[in-house]
Amino acid sequence: MSYTSAAGTGSPSITRYQWLTLVSAFLGWAFDSMDLNLYTLVMVPSVAELTGTRDPGTIAHIGGLILAIKLLCWGIGGIFFGVIADRFGRARTMIITIVIYAAFTGLSGLAQSWTQLAVLQGIAGFGIGGEWAAGAALLAETWPEKHRARAMQVMQMAFAVGFFFAALANLVLGPISWRWVLAAGALPAVVSLIIRHYVPEPERWRETRAKEEARGDAGAMATFKAIFAPDLRRKTIVGVLVSSAMMIGCWGGLALLPNWINQLVRTSGGANGVQVISYAFMLMMVGAIAGYVSLIWFTEWLGRRGAYFLFCLGALASSLYLFMVITDLNTLLWFMLVYGYFVIGGFGTFALYLPELFPTRVRATGQGFAWNAARCITAAGPLLVGTMLATFGSFPAAAAATTAAYVIGLVAIWFGPETKGQPLED
Repeated sequence: MSYTSAAGTGSPSITRYQWLTLVSAFLGWAFDSMDLNLYTLVMVPSVAELTGTRDPGTIAHIGGLILAIKLLCWGIGGIFFGVIADRFGRARTMIITIVIYAAFTGLSGLAQSWTQLAVLQGIAGFGIGGEWAAGAALLAETWPEKHRARAMQVMQMAFAVGFFFAALANLVLGPISWRWVLAAGALPAVVSLIIRHYVPEPERWRETRAKEEARGDAGAMATFKAIFAPDLRRKTIVGVLVSSAMMIGCWGGLALLPNWINQLVRTSGGANGVQVISYAFMLMMVGAIAGYVSLIWFTEWLGRRGAYFLFCLGALASSLYLFMVITDLNTLLWFMLVYGYFVIGGFGTFALYLPELFPTRVRATGQGFAWNAARCITAAGPLLVGTMLATFGSFPAAAAATTAAYVIGLVAIWFGPETKGQPLED
């Protein structure tokens, strides 16, 4: 692939290498999502077994603590590996992160205490956080301007596909044991072999990196500090705010949804909460895929900021309706399509917008920091589960309260630049 093609000033034809980068980034992000969400689906049975309790409040508290540790490590890992990807390469970083999250998700199935599970999930989260920044930068820098938006949306769609696989694994293996569900998380390590043998570093990154070395490499800290320089500071802050709004609103609901579904199952006289949770999350991901696909046109029609605003508003409305209006399982299951369309599908805006905010020399660092600083902020949410339940009195009321975060995003997005139609900066 030529530099001019990636920049959009040469031929817009898509090469074999560009297809390989899309496949590798798609698979890396899909399995990243799968390993991220396996724990969310088995949180109740795993914590119940490892603590020997059936008390919903205790399970929610300890389960939320483990999730908070995972999200915090996810954020730290994403920021760290963003810098690594800018300095040592996108493809190399993807290999390292995939091996980390696959190995330690699989090992989580061997945990003998909830503290062991927390440590293993935390290390897995460290790798999970780093994969997205490297993969998104790899794709943004290799695809031509004409097709980049669609390629980025296809890559982001992998999150829903991975989440669907996680729900499917829980549906098939969950009745056997939650341990087998987590053990399935070791499978993505195979993807690293594909990347290792078939995907070289982007020419755009190699040329930019060579110029920096010729001028004198200023070091990793200088790379990180560059995203807070006067020309990039505002973009970095806006990136963190809009990412945080979506993540807090989303994870506030997802962390409490399994507990609420289990509660509804017991109330209705049912016994198979694992099956209902799996179906709910699978339907949610079908809606999310539709959201990602539609964003291909919304980002071109409304621009990056307009598309984000639309989906953020839809996420706010659908979350409030889900948690404040719906009271029966059948309605909840079908509404998962709408909920997933906005709440999960809205993340497709980041795959396109964040890489366009930063120049090649700090792209992975900048987008990785914006995405993962938001994760660090979101990590506080699960720690407050017990307090929120005591304050608001129920799982749905506590989840609905977290939707206020979407308001921040609705305002913050207009302080960032519109990047539609702008070539990537070096």
